[in-house]
Parts: sequence; C-alpha cells; structure tokens
Amino acid sequence: MDRDIIRKRISAIRRELDKKKIRFLIVTSPANVTYITGFLGADSWAAVAGGRVYLLTDSRYTEQAQKECPSCKIIDRAGPMAGAVARLVEKLTSVRTVAVEDTVSLADFEQLKKAVKAVGCATHTILVKGVPPSNRGQDARDTMGIIETVRSVKDESEIATIRSAAAISTKALAQTLPYIKPGVTESELAGMLDFQIRKLGARNSFETIVAFGPNGSRPHHQPGTRKLRKKDAVLIDFGAKYKGYCSDITRCFVIGGMTAFYKKVYDVVEQAQAAAIKTIRPGVKITQVDAAAREVIDKTDLPVYGHGTGHGFGLEIHESPFLKPDGKGKLKAGQVITIEPGIYIPGKLGVRIEDDVLVTETGHKILTRHCPHSSLLP
Repeated sequence: MDRDIIRKRISAIRRELDKKKIRFLIVTSPANVTYITGFLGADSWAAVAGGRVYLLTDSRYTEQAQKECPSCKIIDRAGPMAGAVARLVEKLTSVRTVAVEDTVSLADFEQLKKAVKAVGCATHTILVKGVPPSNRGQDARDTMGIIETVRSVKDESEIATIRSAAAISTKALAQTLPYIKPGVTESELAGMLDFQIRKLGARNSFETIVAFGPNGSRPHHQPGTRKLRKKDAVLIDFGAKYKGYCSDITRCFVIGGMTAFYKKVYDVVEQAQAAAIKTIRPGVKITQVDAAAREVIDKTDLPVYGHGTGHGFGLEIHESPFLKPDGKGKLKAGQVITIEPGIYIPGKLGVRIEDDVLVTETGHKILTRHCPHSSLLP
C-alpha cells in the first residue's frame, strides 16, 4: 500500500481519536486492519499510537506483511495476541490507557485486560458499546465506528479498485449468460458465475445468489437444485472482490418469454431505482434517497420491499451509509453505495435491480452501467 495513502488515512483517523481523547487504539476488525495497514492476510490486529501504526501478526504472514505494509512496524508474535499487545504497551511508556474496538470478542477482551494489567503500565482499558457494563474498564468511552466513519468516504485509489471490481463483475456475468438455459440448476449457475470471477483474478464479495421462478421472492435465497424452466424468471445477486474491495450487483432475466405481470413488476422496480439514483448528490439526506424509490412503488398496487434501498460498500460488502427509512446523515462525495429496490410476491416472483453508484462532487456516476441489463433472454 502506498505510504502517502496510509499516512492520509491515519491522519484522518487520528483526528477522530483526538476528539474522544484516545491516544492508543487496538484495531481488531479485519477490514479496519486492512484499511490502516494495507494487509490482506488474516488473524492479525493493528495498533494506532500517535501517528505510528503497528501490525501484530505471526510467522505465517510475516513475509506477506513486509510486502504489503511498508508504512507499518511489524510485530511478529509467537504467543497469544493479548500478550503481544501488552508487550507493545510496555514498550510505549507514554501509553496509560488502552482502547479496543467493539469487534473484539469477550474472551479476547478478558485476556487483553489481564495481560495489560500484568505489565503494570496502563492504568485501565477503554471499552466500547456491546460489552456488558460489568466488564468495562474504569474509563468507558465509545470507540464504535471511529475508523468506519473515515472509511465511508473513499479515496481515489479505493474508487479505482472498486471500478475494477465492478468491471470484473460485468465481464463475468457476460461470460455466464450463455449458460442460462433450461435444465441448469440454481447451484450450477452460481458456480459457473463464481468460476468466471475467479478466472478474471478476483473472488466473490459474498455468496452468489441465484433464484429461479418463485424462489426470487426470497431476497437472500440460497441456490439449490431447482432446474431452470422455460419462461422462468432468473434473479442473480453477485459481486467480485478485487484487491480487497467489493462490488455488488443484482440483475433479473426471463427465459423464452415474459408475462405481462412480470413486465409490469420489472418496469416499476426499474423506475423506482431510477428515481432514487436521480436524487444522489452530496448533501442529500439518506432518507430522501430511500423515500424516492419507495414512493414509486407505493403509488402502484404492488408491495413495497422491506429491506433498505441501498448501502455503502468497500472493504466490506455492507458499510456506512445505510439507505433506509430511518437512516441518519447525508451523502458525501466519495461514498460508493448500492441502489437496490425490489418487489417480492411470495410463491410467484421477485425482482430486484441493483447498481453501484459513486457520489461525486457534483452528483453521481453509475459504476455498473454496462453490466448486462436486458431482462429477456432467448
């Protein structure tokens, strides 16, 4: 990871930490560890102390970390993570308080408390929301969302990588379309799409959803053995993850002919998505974007979807902001979000159209515009 990029990220995070008077933060969320270090491995924590970042890993990842994290001080631990943190605290004599993200497990947290107490350097720990009050340190402050707040606005390198992920998704779906024929199963088609993504040098952002016919009414349907039939609707929700960054797309197709009712549903969903996308620009309330899509469907005799209209994504498939009726805040330039309204009628069909949209300084740009979008296949 470029040193200047990491430096800018740490400066922004440091400003957020200073607001809460936090001088030393243990980062346990894998996505946050990647964000502040560039490390793409697993089973590792990071620590932010002043303007310095430490990566606590082990011998399985040392070589990888040396290549990916030139801006970090790499600590190759041989024992438990808690012990490695305690030894670092002992060396950093100015540290009197240890803050830890709320993604830490209760078991790890208890071990961390004991280890830090044993070295006798830090006076107490700071905990976060989600940990029972009886287990909190003497100085319990909220560290929830500190790094996530900074992560929600993407820098140029992140946007470029997300564009690449979206381009891979687009190509993978185009290469998979010839396999959408009567007789193929949901599971087989999902596997074919996953294979194309792998061939293009990426991996899946999440488990691919493929739903045929009435199974489309389940937003998170798990692909099964149902075979595709003529005039079946096909819903595909998928995404490629490239260099750690996700994409997220949903497309719907019909094989061999479309009923008038399906066309009506599809057209309404398409109009709802267009209405929401039209509102996207910096400063717009999240609730306004959500409402724009719902209002289109609400004017018809069709059911309004129960999930959110969209969400941010990046290193994780679901990130801030979350576009829903009770969503908080306003859109900011640099955020990358999905817009995914849908209509679901149990036992009959489900239609969802999802695109990835970048909030620009003056409006928005659809990053997945060229992904196959025809609703009708031979």
